Amino acid sequence: MPIPHPQDAAPSLPETAQLLVAGGDARIALDPDGGANRYGCTPFPDPELAAFGSSTATAISAAGFAAADGLRNRVLNAAATETPDIVYEREFEHIRQELIRLCGIADLPGLDAIFASSGTDLHSLAGQLVGASQDRPTLAIMVETAETGSGVASSLAADSRLEIASVPIRHGDGTPRPAAQVDAEVETLAAAAGAQGQRVLLILVDVSKTGLIAPSPACVARLHALRPESIDVLVDACQFRIANSTLRAYLEQGFMVGLTGSKFIAGPTFSGVLLIPSTAAPHLRNNIRRPALPGSVGGTNPGLLLRWEAALTELRAFRALPENAVCDFLRDFAQAVRNRLATDPLFELLPTPPLDRRPLVAATRWDAIPTIFPFLLYRNDSQSGRKPLNAEETTRISRLLQLDLSGEGYFSSRETAALRCQLGQPVACGMRDGVTVSALRLCVSARLVVEATKNDGAAAVIGRALMALDKTAQLAMRLAKN
Repeated sequence: MPIPHPQDAAPSLPETAQLLVAGGDARIALDPDGGANRYGCTPFPDPELAAFGSSTATAISAAGFAAADGLRNRVLNAAATETPDIVYEREFEHIRQELIRLCGIADLPGLDAIFASSGTDLHSLAGQLVGASQDRPTLAIMVETAETGSGVASSLAADSRLEIASVPIRHGDGTPRPAAQVDAEVETLAAAAGAQGQRVLLILVDVSKTGLIAPSPACVARLHALRPESIDVLVDACQFRIANSTLRAYLEQGFMVGLTGSKFIAGPTFSGVLLIPSTAAPHLRNNIRRPALPGSVGGTNPGLLLRWEAALTELRAFRALPENAVCDFLRDFAQAVRNRLATDPLFELLPTPPLDRRPLVAATRWDAIPTIFPFLLYRNDSQSGRKPLNAEETTRISRLLQLDLSGEGYFSSRETAALRCQLGQPVACGMRDGVTVSALRLCVSARLVVEATKNDGAAAVIGRALMALDKTAQLAMRLAKN
């Protein structure tokens, strides 16, 4: 969607709301009937929505929209005297500089940042960088597809230079596999690839859709140290639920890191960036310099530019908070949510091991506190007993949560029925009692942390989260009676 050349009569751009859903893939397209994307988000602020679905998507905030609108106007004004290439190159450079400043890594020399339209595209870019100069297919070792982006595996597999090996990180019943088992399987795959002379792209997810880190950073660092010439590492931190110190530690290891502005940061869907440190393998650095890297963002993409501008508005506010205040709220939030999930037979909180990044990073920062709470839904009646809801029923409840149901008479209060709330989309989590189940995810975002730590807003944020769970439970009860 280029802006006209200065010699044209009058430069023009679509309105901000149109741009926010342009320059990406079909996932951000709006339903012509409902005016929202497939995740229930519109390109306009929706302050009445209780947004606890940041593991999937979040509607743009008023501040984010204002920032995006302001940037659109600046781009339009600049278009009167400059070419599109100059305008967009300058604005993306501004985004890059502020992003690395807010991440506390501006002092890392030679750091490259490649913008892309989504986390899926970031994985594709990393695969291209690793496989570009290889004569035989590179083996990409990654966690099971249910725990990462929905299109990641297919995006990687589309490159004929890549073979995919997927490692499960949860058992068939949805409980997490021990880290030692996951690490051992990864090590076996890497060793077999090495014996055959294959290069390896090892993908560490921090964190997954249900809040896991896998394989362990200790395992990944060990494998990379043993074979730095043939093992490249991509840290899938697309949830962006990592502290600056964690990001720095990964980059200082020579690992590529993928981030997005549309998960924890709560910017509009979708925006991504692939960070590549100067200490990365020489062949990666050389491939970055190729004239055209397929899939990378070049030329003019005002939609992605505006989405990143909105995301940085959220990140800037979050980074301004005292870390002790962030930690205090996250602990209180986690305790309240876990207590609610643990004391209701209609819920089962899926276990998540401690977020362990040792020896790279000690567990002393806010990112050692969980911010994703996955849970299963149950029906509980005198005839059938306690039985899990199946994946289709869970998806139905996920959609109903986003509606004002105050016209229905089966809720405990009109306030609960009217609450429009958004949880993370259901994630497939195996089988329970012969039933295919999926987990909903209640998540806290950077935007919610900012709200909670300003003007004593913690009680209000936690109260909304608990009311969202109340509505979820009452929908599950209603479903059991039908």
